[in-house]
Amino acid sequence: MGAIFRKELRGYFTGITGYILTAIMLFMIGYYTVSYCFSYHYAVFEYVYASAVLVLLFFVPVITMRLFAEEKKQKTDRLLYSLPLKMSDIVLGKYFAALCVLALPCAVSAIYPLLLHSYGNFNFRLIYATLACFFLLGAALTAICMFISLLTENQIAAAIISFVILLLNHFLNNILGVVPASVTAYTIITVVAIAIIGLLVWLVTKNGILADIVSIILLAALIAVRIIKPTIIEKVAGGILDKILLFDVFYIMVDGMLELSTVVLYLSVVVLFTFMSIQVLERRRWA
Repeated sequence: MGAIFRKELRGYFTGITGYILTAIMLFMIGYYTVSYCFSYHYAVFEYVYASAVLVLLFFVPVITMRLFAEEKKQKTDRLLYSLPLKMSDIVLGKYFAALCVLALPCAVSAIYPLLLHSYGNFNFRLIYATLACFFLLGAALTAICMFISLLTENQIAAAIISFVILLLNHFLNNILGVVPASVTAYTIITVVAIAIIGLLVWLVTKNGILADIVSIILLAALIAVRIIKPTIIEKVAGGILDKILLFDVFYIMVDGMLELSTVVLYLSVVVLFTFMSIQVLERRRWA
């Protein structure tokens, strides 16, 4: 894993990609710092990270787009499969290299509240908890976008698809807000979620029968609940949505509602998508 990690990290900083991305992130964090702390005189530094979340929509797709898509396009992915390494070492090596690019501006920005302390009374506990969750949110998004890069052959396509998916996740709560809260609406949302689960099963296994079986079982359970007690669908689906919207749970935390479930959610996404990436590589290796 170490060799892959060093190779990928070197790739970011032997060129200008890593420097440009770090500079952009630090510039935007600096801009929001000036806006909130000097222009509006807010001693609430966590708002800076809440605004910087929008930068992640562009930052993460760019740092992950080349991880696997470019390897596949140039046919160098065959070399990866022939290396005497576990597929988990390859995936984690690339993943941690991308995380280092994200960690750099986060580490630098951690100094800002200390420098500004004389200008106001900051809640350092909340600030650094927000920074930690900002990084974990970035880690979760990185795992998702790495998986997308693994499924595409063109890094530009990987970046665009990743951006669209992150954008949809960011505004999903707003989109759902215009949909009337009803059993029918949540039933449709659940059907879409089941379709996505079936698609993920197929992408990871390339086993259409298994994907169909999983989808049919979930649909059968949904139909049974709809017949027996339909109100459960609205309650359960609504509750789950409130807990899995990656960006919304972060904004709730910024408002001071620190919950362990937020950390668990982000770590679960990291584990799930890195696991799926490893499984896809394993399948390709022996195909």
